[in-house]
Amino acid sequence: MTRTNPISRFAPFLLLLAFALAAPMNARAQMAAGIEVNIAPPPLPVYAEPPLPADGYIFTPGYWAWAPTGYYWVPGTWVLPPAPGLYWTPGYWAVAPDGNGYVWYAGYWGPSVGFYGGVDYGFGYYGSGYYGGYWDSGFFFYNSEVHNFGRTHVDHVYGRDVPRVSGQRVSFSGAARGGVDARPNEDETHAASEPHTPPHDLQVQHETQAGNLHSAPLAVNHGYPPVAATPHPATFTGHGIVSARPPAPHPAPAPHPAPAPHPAGPGGPEHH
Repeated sequence: MTRTNPISRFAPFLLLLAFALAAPMNARAQMAAGIEVNIAPPPLPVYAEPPLPADGYIFTPGYWAWAPTGYYWVPGTWVLPPAPGLYWTPGYWAVAPDGNGYVWYAGYWGPSVGFYGGVDYGFGYYGSGYYGGYWDSGFFFYNSEVHNFGRTHVDHVYGRDVPRVSGQRVSFSGAARGGVDARPNEDETHAASEPHTPPHDLQVQHETQAGNLHSAPLAVNHGYPPVAATPHPATFTGHGIVSARPPAPHPAPAPHPAPAPHPAGPGGPEHH
């Protein structure tokens, strides 16, 4: 197999980023800084992962963002990381430290996955750690048990079991108000002290433009956004758009110990 320069796979991102820079500065407020609201975020919708658009992309799960008119859904999407070797830690809502209201903690890129409130976003983010893949020698290795490759050829794939999904769609941290009861573990605490890169402009543009969709507000979609995930950021029509669906009832799974997530670093499981 002929290996290409991993840096060259990020060239298309530079072109997309150039267009994203046209977004107004106030479009970056939500992603860049925490906000506090008095209304609890709604449950996460159930949706499938759209097909991987190209090798090297990482899926960032959707979330509820806040606007003056209330919550609206920001679709999950595939994005290129700012540089090889970086992982995405999703943002999350949590009960405010004083117990009044809910605070948004923004997501970020870093050399390992940090704390994201214990929220089960799916797609490799099952409350703690990351099961979707890992970096090695500048290439991203995808877990075939997590991702939807569609018709995209992927050079680096492995298979590893993931934790059983609880079925709970709680979207915020804070057991006192019915949220997830979670605290950072040792690895997540260490990740907090590592260098972080904020969401790049294309991700911010994706969130901002999602707020302009007629179907995005909770008051309109009632928790089932018709645009739940997209193959490309800031693109909300066309092939590959995924809609939310009602959660299917299922019996409680038998006790099953969850495997430890692969550490965000070199090495890893056997490559297939």
